[in-house]
Amino acid sequence: MSQKKKVALVLSSGGARGMAHIGVIEELEKNGFEISSIAGSSIGAVIGGIYALGKLTEYKNWVCELDRMDVFKLLDFTLTSQGFIKGEKVFEEIQKFIDDQPIENLKIPFVAIATDMLNHREVALSKGSMFAALRASIAIPTILTPYKLNGVSLVDGSVLNPVPLNHIERRKDDILVVVDLNAHPKKKGKEKELNLPEKHHQKYLEKIETFFKNWNKIFTENKDSKEKVSYFKIFNKVTEAMQAKISEMMLEQYKPDMIVRISKNSCASFDYHRAEELIELGRQNFKKSLESYKESLK
Repeated sequence: MSQKKKVALVLSSGGARGMAHIGVIEELEKNGFEISSIAGSSIGAVIGGIYALGKLTEYKNWVCELDRMDVFKLLDFTLTSQGFIKGEKVFEEIQKFIDDQPIENLKIPFVAIATDMLNHREVALSKGSMFAALRASIAIPTILTPYKLNGVSLVDGSVLNPVPLNHIERRKDDILVVVDLNAHPKKKGKEKELNLPEKHHQKYLEKIETFFKNWNKIFTENKDSKEKVSYFKIFNKVTEAMQAKISEMMLEQYKPDMIVRISKNSCASFDYHRAEELIELGRQNFKKSLESYKESLK
């Protein structure tokens, strides 16, 4: 391309699958596109915001070094009825190599989506502290504690808008590109897990199991029931179904020029130890979408 084609980029929610956003962004740049604006929800806001800060390479290098136990250590557990992870440790770690900045001072227009649960409304964060906006956007209800910003308790943007197409800033000469992390899988089952050293894997499982046994007591009246279903399995399934449906509706309404689809079965929500694998997945799926886009122009 003689002149870089501008891209309005929308990055969806989807937990650890969000590492695929990195691969898509890298391929966009590699293929001569210029990202001219970004809107993100939850992990999409995190990756988009860090890119807008000009620090995506630093973040990628950091997250690709994390193994499963490193991820566990970053989860600052707390037993409250609002959530069991504070989310402070992760941002403290990120702030060691990324400086916070006001969103309005960035060269690339950026917006993170959060949810005001009390008033049942979307909140578009396009000014003020970037890290505050990102922390609010990833506050998954009952998992991460809500984040109070300007006197309002905010939770994850994906509750009402996992694919914030209605908040992206557009230009006359841009194309609309969406990375959807909640796509229906073409094949049943999850992708192959990475092999982990047995010793570390066992410790990880033991810590997780012990914590969730304590946490589930809050939600279980009949502790002797042998047929009770895990609260978190139910919550995850309901959330996935909700996000997938909302995503489908948004994509149908706004009809992006290019959609990069990442299967919702690609990994579990906290599989950040699979960052390299997921980044590559983003690259490969972008290449397929780019070919389809080029064909549509003929």
